[in-house]
Amino acid sequence: MTAPLPRIALSEPDLRGNEAKYLQACVTDNWVSSAGHFIQDFERMIAAKSGTEHAVAVCNGTVAIKMALLACGVGPGDAVILPDWTFIASANAVSDTGAKPIFVDVTQDTWSLDPALVAQALAKYPNVKAIVAVHPLGYTCDMDALLDVAGDVPVVEDAAGALGATYGGRLAGGIGRFGCLSFNGNKMITAGAGGAVVTHDAEAAKWLRHVTAQARIGTDYRHDSPAFNYRMSNLNAAVGKAQMERFDEIQAIKHKIGDAYRAVLSTDSRVRLKAMPNPQWGEGNDWLFSVLCETEEVAESLIAHLDYRGIDSRKFWRALSSQPAYKGAEFISAGVAESLSGRVVSLPCSTGLSDDDLSRVTDAVEAFLAA
Repeated sequence: MTAPLPRIALSEPDLRGNEAKYLQACVTDNWVSSAGHFIQDFERMIAAKSGTEHAVAVCNGTVAIKMALLACGVGPGDAVILPDWTFIASANAVSDTGAKPIFVDVTQDTWSLDPALVAQALAKYPNVKAIVAVHPLGYTCDMDALLDVAGDVPVVEDAAGALGATYGGRLAGGIGRFGCLSFNGNKMITAGAGGAVVTHDAEAAKWLRHVTAQARIGTDYRHDSPAFNYRMSNLNAAVGKAQMERFDEIQAIKHKIGDAYRAVLSTDSRVRLKAMPNPQWGEGNDWLFSVLCETEEVAESLIAHLDYRGIDSRKFWRALSSQPAYKGAEFISAGVAESLSGRVVSLPCSTGLSDDDLSRVTDAVEAFLAA
């Protein structure tokens, strides 16, 4: 009997660089907590890849959004605009500041915030203190249009999966007041866990660094404000630095995978599956390639079809305004986020995929389209 082919995972970390070497250095040097040179090295590399002067590494991406909002002065009684179609962490970060999220719909052709509806929300809700602009699936939203309608309201980029993506030649994360990144295991690069706030504002970076480390003054146990223990560990930063050393290689593989999927989808004359949007104002990073299925039933059939062939896939986000966690929240909808819910399916995008693995997936998608 022929042995079954190994299962193809959706998105696994690729740890073929100096990760083990740098982790061993942390253990050997006994620098494993929130101090150590790997943190500073990683922060410098992240700032450079975001086109900013400063990066503050924190324990996860949700915390990065929360801290960026606090740095914008967001607090109880305020409101924050964010897309209705995003990962719930974006909204949870808003709630954690004491502010209320206002969900605004996305556009059909970008899957990101609709600037015209953002303008409506700003007119309707005078207590909006910030806008969270989410870059979906590694492709940037229309930042110039959003900054234009925002006026004096700060725009925070949720660039969790968009490291290295561009908008008009500018790097994601470095366009708004603050940029927020995630280094979870399935992101462009991973630190095992962690996130970062990037900014051009030196004073804001200094405040973020201070308040995420318990607002401690010097080495004495004196603290000048309520604060948090949100700093990244040297262990996580060691993994992150090793990943950043291979960023260009990782990016190239992601593009190769994305190109292979786009080539298959271009043959679907019945439009059962559409490739995710590719806005022409910049270059995405093909972080987690996803397809829009004709209906939710088609999405479920695609997932079952791939699962039968030993290939992982998964539905992506659902509209937050319709979920129990945010029942009763204010929202402005044109029906797009709700229409996307349950119809977007992510395909395997691990940079460790072999050519044979990628062919298995593309062959399986072709077979689904032909069925």
